[in-house]
Amino acid sequence: MRNEPPEEVAPDFPREWVEFPDPADPEHLVRADLTWLTSAWTCVFGRGCAGVVEGRPDDGCCSHGAFFTDEDDLERVTAAFAGLDDEDWQLAPVGRGAWTEEDDADDAEDGVRSLRTRVVDGACVFLNRPGFPGGTGCALHAMALRTGVHPLTTKPDVCWQLPVRREQEHVDRPDGTRVLVSSIGEFDRRGWGPGGSDLHWWCTGSPTAHVAPEPLVDTYAAELTALLGRPAFTELRRLTQLRLDQGMIAPHPASPRPVPVELHRRRPGD
Repeated sequence: MRNEPPEEVAPDFPREWVEFPDPADPEHLVRADLTWLTSAWTCVFGRGCAGVVEGRPDDGCCSHGAFFTDEDDLERVTAAFAGLDDEDWQLAPVGRGAWTEEDDADDAEDGVRSLRTRVVDGACVFLNRPGFPGGTGCALHAMALRTGVHPLTTKPDVCWQLPVRREQEHVDRPDGTRVLVSSIGEFDRRGWGPGGSDLHWWCTGSPTAHVAPEPLVDTYAAELTALLGRPAFTELRRLTQLRLDQGMIAPHPASPRPVPVELHRRRPGD
């Protein structure tokens, strides 16, 4: 009998959002899902992750390769690829010749967005499989840790941003002004499009992955800063603490109750 994946909560439930202007840019407005950012979610790769493909838990969310968002994304990963050692990368003998491939789907995007990291034996070419002396998991991530840099500087955008979803659009206001609205929220199954419902398991809605002692706004501080800029992230964290103090945030139903997370207060300048 096949093992059933860990449970997930339904995708629709009350959420608390906050909207504020970027202190560094009056033409940039930030909308943030505080229910998600104060949740206890953390990556459980290798310690409870069931994987997105049935029967392949060791792949995590790396089964389909990673698509590139733009030229900057591809150039950054290309530079990181050049620095990989064989000790970091199990599939180096296979991948050094060709580590990207074109998506052959009928609805594939054009240009660089049609490129993804190559899939080898059912998973990303950069995924180190169990038994590799350098450790299981992403070779680009392992290299970042070895060299003392943050993994967001070496991995494709989609890999380091997950499970945070940033959507951006320019909005024309009734007074004739225009602002860029950045929405920060949960990358749930729907974020993957129609295929999201077919994933074997997805972590954001599963209590199995809501086990961190600190909220996502803290554990993903570097990623959120990269997505929003430091002034906007600093204001986001201040408003998050204020809302927590006021008890105004609806909890994420996948996080345990009472939610065992807290924002550790920082002195000015920290």
